[in-house]
Amino acid sequence: MDSRLMAQVAFVTDPIIAVDATEENKSLERIAPVIEALKRHGATRDTEIVAVGGGIIQDIATFVASYMRGLRWHYCPTTLLGMVDSCIGGKSSINVGALKNLVGNFHPPATILIDLAFVHSLSAEQQTSGLMESVKICYARGAEAFAAYLDLQPVPPLKSETAFAIIEQSLTTKKWFIEIDEFDRAERLLLNFGHTFGHAVESATGFAIPHGIAVGVGILMAYRYAKVAQILTPEGEARAGRLVAHVQALLQPMRHTLASLVGVSADELLKHFESDKKHSQSHYRVIVPVGDGDLQRLSVERTSVVKTLISDAFAQGADLAINGGA
Repeated sequence: MDSRLMAQVAFVTDPIIAVDATEENKSLERIAPVIEALKRHGATRDTEIVAVGGGIIQDIATFVASYMRGLRWHYCPTTLLGMVDSCIGGKSSINVGALKNLVGNFHPPATILIDLAFVHSLSAEQQTSGLMESVKICYARGAEAFAAYLDLQPVPPLKSETAFAIIEQSLTTKKWFIEIDEFDRAERLLLNFGHTFGHAVESATGFAIPHGIAVGVGILMAYRYAKVAQILTPEGEARAGRLVAHVQALLQPMRHTLASLVGVSADELLKHFESDKKHSQSHYRVIVPVGDGDLQRLSVERTSVVKTLISDAFAQGADLAINGGA
């Protein structure tokens, strides 16, 4: 028997540690029992982990694989979001208390298995979550990658050939960011587009809005910040406007998912925004389209004027998402 096949068969017979894919379980407190379970099962430095699940399971597995200073691990993503984005790059993000993604590490899987059969098991909401991360990656890379993504007509429900093309386009595009900036110091930071605003949406709604959907809302809020801060040229507004139109089209059937955002004040969103780990004590860090529409990581001083602009962006972006406001 082929040795690789034998290894895969061995994985099936090894102990299974089941973890519910919830934000509550993606925390330091809930991860400790998983690490203790590894120890009970006799895990050594030669042990290999196989993770099967979506982004939350991947975050947990990446972090837990630091056991004994690092175990080899393998990943089979079961969500479109995991397939198009998080499966490569090896980055984990773990919650601490109410603080989203405060700690983590870089520990990429040794192998990744993407099975398109999982795509057809996903709801429209789950497929939309993945598409939000896909469009984020492609827009961040530039006009050519963004146009190539739109040419694939990425709208749920996805056929196998369309899903394959979207996954290939996304991972090929993200590969450039990882190779040029593996540890998130410069170019790869642009992939946080939509996340700083989106994390505030997640936290303020008690994680009732799935991550990918929140990122889509965050993209709209980042766009509105660029508008109210008047940092876009007419050409940039037109280019970013095509992104906004696509995100809004994806969100339109998701109005029921966004119900928990209705009634959340801009002040409440700002409170959660301010706790984001990417900010410094004196400045906010935001990824927004500037000039002719390219993304840029801005460092803006925490002044009352800036807070007003961010609050306006929250309010206007939420309106774009919920009501389709102009």
